[in-house]
Amino acid sequence: MDRLAFNASAAITEMRLARQALANEMANMTTTGFKRSYEVSLKAFKAEGEGFDSNYQPQAQHMDFIKLAPGPLMATGRDLDILMNDQTVLGVQAPNGEMAFTRRGDLQLNINGVLQTGNGHPVMGDNQSPITVPPGFKATITQDGGVYIHDPNQPGIQAETQIGQLLLRDASKTPLTRREDGLFRAHDKPSGADFASGPVKPSLTTQALEGSNVSPTEAMVKLIEQSRMFEQQVRMVKASHENDQSGSSMLKLSS
Repeated sequence: MDRLAFNASAAITEMRLARQALANEMANMTTTGFKRSYEVSLKAFKAEGEGFDSNYQPQAQHMDFIKLAPGPLMATGRDLDILMNDQTVLGVQAPNGEMAFTRRGDLQLNINGVLQTGNGHPVMGDNQSPITVPPGFKATITQDGGVYIHDPNQPGIQAETQIGQLLLRDASKTPLTRREDGLFRAHDKPSGADFASGPVKPSLTTQALEGSNVSPTEAMVKLIEQSRMFEQQVRMVKASHENDQSGSSMLKLSS
């Protein structure tokens, strides 16, 4: 019966990654631009060692690949709110100074005039440096990612001046994985590296935001499935223990 208990307990341990991914998705159902990950898969690996010649252990294979399915559009009317179309991603500066990517488009200016996302990551320009807006100027963003400014205190119609271009990349041909800080990186590139844009021209929808692509209904169904799977594995371990005890009692000599 050890094989039954071994496989059941190993499955409980390895499915922890799926439970962690699901918990993270449920916690970010309302996060702007959040992207869920692809499913966790289980593969069987032969357990080597004394007494394990015939046992195979399930092990989780999870690289946290990003699923860039679009989320719901939310019109806001703010000049600095952007929604990335198709599989466009935005280059930002990670907390450790490296380049990373995101789908979060609730942009704002900090006290130093640096354009940043709603969670504080500076937005990178096509020159791979943060975009800074001069004091007193108002910034707007075009559908191709151009950042323009004008002085709202000047009367009359003004010609806007372009001060930068958002670092936009099409990730339709580049698998992205999630970093420890929640940002994205190219799977086949070193951490902090840029990647070549895909065949689709990156574009934006201005004055709008993208909601999370996590479905609350689907997440709840998965949570129920995870709970039932855990209970089933626990019952299998208990049944194996009870069978061992029954077998041991049959071998006892009657007094």
